[in-house]
Amino acid sequence: MSTKQKSRCTWAESDPLLRNYHDTEWGIPIRDSRALWELLVLEGFQAGLAWITVLRKRDTFRKAFKGFDPAKVAHFNQADVARLLQDPGIIRSRAKIEATIQAARIYLEMQKSSQDFSAFLWSMLGGKPIRTEGPIPAQTPLAVEMSKQLKKRGFKFVGPVIVYAFMQAAGMVNDHSPDCFRRNASRRK
Repeated sequence: MSTKQKSRCTWAESDPLLRNYHDTEWGIPIRDSRALWELLVLEGFQAGLAWITVLRKRDTFRKAFKGFDPAKVAHFNQADVARLLQDPGIIRSRAKIEATIQAARIYLEMQKSSQDFSAFLWSMLGGKPIRTEGPIPAQTPLAVEMSKQLKKRGFKFVGPVIVYAFMQAAGMVNDHSPDCFRRNASRRK
């Protein structure tokens, strides 16, 4: 039996939860609109914090936001905002909570006008993941453009740095380190 450890991205080595997230989710292309919406919302909650904070609270977020069902979240009102602001299991930011409710409404408006959220996002990449080489940037011109398009529709907490982190997590960009065992394995169509 080999005792050799898998080589993975260094950011994922510090915590078992991060390792599992890296090994099973991060960088695998997501095509499901609702799952992409959830991830974008969670990336917005992460703004100013470490991703591990969101990851530790993700299950509670899912309960608090009704499984991230945009149809349910879009109907949240000020009583729901007050309830969420009292929930210690999530990140209690009024601005981020209200942005999530607004994002659900935008998502549904897009759906109503026959705009698929996944197709909208992936069309900016020509439908295929981008494989990067060299140093990993905090943002790219494509992330700036995606951020602009999201803001144009009314989304909040979607600056270029947040959007680039979202693109990495959603498998739109393959930023696994060259020696990471997931570098070539993260190819779900």
